[in-house]
Amino acid sequence: MARASDDLGRKVVLGKIVGAFGVQGWVKVESYTDPIDNILDYPVWQLSDGEGWKPSKLVTGRVTSKGVQAQLESIADRTIAERSRGVLIAVARSELPPPKAGQYYWDDLLGLEAYSPEGELLGRIEDIRATAAHALLLITGLNNGKRVEHLVPLVSERLLSVDLSAKRATVDWDSSWSE
Repeated sequence: MARASDDLGRKVVLGKIVGAFGVQGWVKVESYTDPIDNILDYPVWQLSDGEGWKPSKLVTGRVTSKGVQAQLESIADRTIAERSRGVLIAVARSELPPPKAGQYYWDDLLGLEAYSPEGELLGRIEDIRATAAHALLLITGLNNGKRVEHLVPLVSERLLSVDLSAKRATVDWDSSWSE
């Protein structure tokens, strides 16, 4: 369930510009969406090089064997496209369709407190890391006053429940597995 009150102005990063393509200002995009062409469903992208967000209209885009390529209104030539390497691409959270039942946007999981099935606080979900096999939840917490990190597979067998309103997730993980 989306947190509508938190969505106002909240950006969700969907990818980044990784290079230039051709001489007319097209860019190569690393898409974080699944499937990767879903990034092309948004007519206006918010772009950031770390200095705030600026809107840019998506003129056109395509998926090739080499990935996603896009032409943006704000990037007119290859020189500008090359300088755009590393720029993040986001949309407002409110623009994303609601997730299906039992599914969550990774962004919605960040910041949730993670508990074991027995009610032991493991820590807070700080990051989600993509790997070849599956994503991993990075949960940071304290154990006997010492900072610990748990890398928990983001699979249905491990992520047992999510309560966005309570900002809580239950994961099938024992804190001793990470020691």
